[in-house]
Amino acid sequence: MTRDALVLLGRDTTNARETLDTHARRLRERGVADEVRTIHYEYEPQRDLRDGLAVVDAAADRVFAVPMTVAHTRETATDVPGALSRLDADVRYCEPVGRSAAVTTALRERAVSAWSGPGHPEALALVALGSSSRPHYRQVADYHAERLREHHDEVTTGYLVQNPAAECLRYTLDADRAVAVPFFVTGGDATERDVPERLELDRGGLDYAAPLGTHPRVTDAVEAALAEQRVLAEREDETTFEQSLTADAPALATDGKGR
Repeated sequence: MTRDALVLLGRDTTNARETLDTHARRLRERGVADEVRTIHYEYEPQRDLRDGLAVVDAAADRVFAVPMTVAHTRETATDVPGALSRLDADVRYCEPVGRSAAVTTALRERAVSAWSGPGHPEALALVALGSSSRPHYRQVADYHAERLREHHDEVTTGYLVQNPAAECLRYTLDADRAVAVPFFVTGGDATERDVPERLELDRGGLDYAAPLGTHPRVTDAVEAALAEQRVLAEREDETTFEQSLTADAPALATDGKGR
C-alpha cells in the first residue's frame, strides 16, 4: 500500500513553527495522510530542508509538500523545488496555501473580528508583502479582493514592497473607517511592526486584524490542496505549475562540506 506523507513548509521563526504545528496537529487528527510533518527553512532552503526531507523520504512513497505562504516567493519557486527534486519518493508540490478559496472566508472573519464599529465593516484593506519582480502576490490578493467585494462595499489592496504601497491605503479609501487585514499566513515583524507603521495605525480610522495564523479555514485549505493533488497524481498528462518547478529545478550546489 502506498504511504503518503504531507509536509508543511515554512520559514524558521517562532510564530511560523507554532502556526504550522497547529495546522499539522489538526491534519493528523483528521487522518489525511500516513504522516504529517512540518519542516522549516531559514536562508538556504536546499540546505535547511535537507535533513527533514530525508526523514520523510525514507518513510514515504509519495510526498505532498505545501508551502505555507500567501503566494510564491523566490524561495518557493526556486530553492524549495530544488530540495524536493532530490527525493526518491513521488513528489507532489502544491500551490501556496494562500491561493485557496477557503482563505477568503478566513480573511473576512479576521476583518469582522477586528471591527470596532457598528454593524459589519463596509471597507477592507488587504496588506500583503508583495514582490518587486514576481506577479504572484498581486494575483492572489486581487483574487481574494474580488471575492470579498461580494460582502463589503469597498475592498482595496496594498503591499510592503510593490505598488500600490501600503502607506497609501488610507488615502485611497472612500470610507471614513475601515479594517486593515494583514494578508500573511504567519505573524512576525511584518505584521507586528512594518504594516502598522506603514498604515500609521496610531492616527485612528483603521482597525487592524490578525494575520491568517491558525484559522481553521487555513487547515481546510491545506487538506483541499492535498485532495486536489491526489486526483492529479492519477492523471499522468496533468502538469501543474508547481510540478514544472520541481522538474526544472536547478542543480544543488554543495555547502562547502561536500554535501
